[in-house]
Amino acid sequence: MNRYAYLLREIFECNTITQRELAEKLNLSLGSINSLIKDAMALNYLHKEGSSMSLTESGLDYLSPFKVERAVIMAAGFGSRFVPLTFETPKGLLEVFGERMIERQIKQLHEVGVFDIVIVVGYLKEHFEYLIDKYNVKLVYNPDYSTKNNISTLHYACKYIENSNVYILSSDNWMRDNMYHSYEPYSWYSSIYMEGNTNEWVLDFNKKREITAINVGGSDAYVMYGPVYFSKDFSKEFMPILEKAFATPGSDDWYWENVLMSEIQKKNSTLPAMHINPQPENQVYEFENLEELRAFDNKYMENSGNVALELIAKVFNIPESHIKGLRTLKAGMTNKSFLFEVDDKSYICRIPGKGTDVLINRSNEYDCYMAVKDLHITEKIIYFDKESGYKISKFYDGSKNADAFNKEEMARCMELLRTLHETDVKVSHRFDIAERIDYYTGLCEKSGGISFEDVEEVHKNMMLLLDLLKGMKSESRLCHIDSVADNFIITADNKIKLIDWEYAGMADPIIDVAMCAIYSYYDKSQADELLETYLKRKPLTDEYKKLYSYMALSGYLWALWTVYKANVGEEFGEYSLKMYRYAKDFFKEVMKL
Repeated sequence: MNRYAYLLREIFECNTITQRELAEKLNLSLGSINSLIKDAMALNYLHKEGSSMSLTESGLDYLSPFKVERAVIMAAGFGSRFVPLTFETPKGLLEVFGERMIERQIKQLHEVGVFDIVIVVGYLKEHFEYLIDKYNVKLVYNPDYSTKNNISTLHYACKYIENSNVYILSSDNWMRDNMYHSYEPYSWYSSIYMEGNTNEWVLDFNKKREITAINVGGSDAYVMYGPVYFSKDFSKEFMPILEKAFATPGSDDWYWENVLMSEIQKKNSTLPAMHINPQPENQVYEFENLEELRAFDNKYMENSGNVALELIAKVFNIPESHIKGLRTLKAGMTNKSFLFEVDDKSYICRIPGKGTDVLINRSNEYDCYMAVKDLHITEKIIYFDKESGYKISKFYDGSKNADAFNKEEMARCMELLRTLHETDVKVSHRFDIAERIDYYTGLCEKSGGISFEDVEEVHKNMMLLLDLLKGMKSESRLCHIDSVADNFIITADNKIKLIDWEYAGMADPIIDVAMCAIYSYYDKSQADELLETYLKRKPLTDEYKKLYSYMALSGYLWALWTVYKANVGEEFGEYSLKMYRYAKDFFKEVMKL
């Protein structure tokens, strides 16, 4: 420990600090503090006048290498354990006792003279923009926030970290007292002591408080918890190591702490020491979920201000505090959904995705649910708002999604579709794929255009297929349309349900088979087998022709859908390419027949 640096820092921050207080802060005896002060005065670092002490120019010069230059705040992630709050607000912008967590940290940094603050953003990045005007911060965008862990955040902030004295902070930490300083003598990781078993990152350290090992999980130990500080010599050595790790295949799921853990374990590592910085109980808070936040700030018990939680409370006639077990579901392509519990029973709340009001008619969806209600083939609906699209439904504990590559399960899915198609259930609206293609084409053109180079040729080919279908005999039945395997759930008692009827309407039944095939990324032979499974016989030539036509048209439709979503800022990776390829490849298959 650099005793002079610590002594001078404490006196710089409070020139009336007593020797006894210094002894407590530096964990030294009173005699050692007296000697240290005398030595510092002899070296002309300190000037003493009465009961107060101040730093001389030499003392300030001695401290200058330890001056904190900036802070980098990690704020790119989603915060999945805080749904549904984080569907609307990034976790770091949630309020604790009426103050946003990230703003509390910015103010604490300003109090100690750290004004160069870089915030790395990703999810809902626009929500942070106001901080530029309010606090003169810099925003850095992490384009990998949804596919890579926080190693990517440090990668994109590398130029602000390497060769710098810099705090590395999380936007969603809450510190009771200001633990930041103008000067930091060495690198450290904040830590708290946890009794009993823990899954946190456990620290081993020596008498100098240098971290000697990091392990995931342990018991009765100090764990990584809260802010971090990189000294200039540490960041100079560590960031090239992190950059190399970031470029390593398979590192997408790594935290930056994984890199530190690996490097510390190397016997020949030249990395300067990272120290443990123990914090008292109730100083640092890393809220793991909404339940912990509720326990800390009573506001979230009854009045979270969140639309979804307020709705659930109203529907079930309960206070918000009775809504338990909140957890996110795998994000869908259209909506956001989360699980919750009321009275030990599980439910799903669906929140309509951004822009879905121009893509989906919720009143039509509601009509479909009501039309098939007596068939008992859908999830149980608890609440449905035809205006907003909010839906609350029963969650089937122990259920599983159908496996598109399990023939037995897909046979059951096709049997359910046949059951639906063979009923006389009707609704007043159609799913008209020609109309939908025309509609989505218009949306794309208004929002930025269609970027496929040969779209004019492909569009003409799709029109040929539509003309072909018009000349073929077909029935009009209620079809699900969104018949992806994931929408078929097999319950714990082995019943099968078909969920999410957003696109359903009257159409040719073969379209449900075609949709299932392209959603499953089936090739021609797999699609042929699926149709035969559905029909329970060898298909006729015209039935193959219908299947391939609908696969091509549906692929084109969803390619347009994806292009529109990308135009308005929502990407779905290679999905558009796969769907567009179905349009082209299966047009060719139709032409062969």
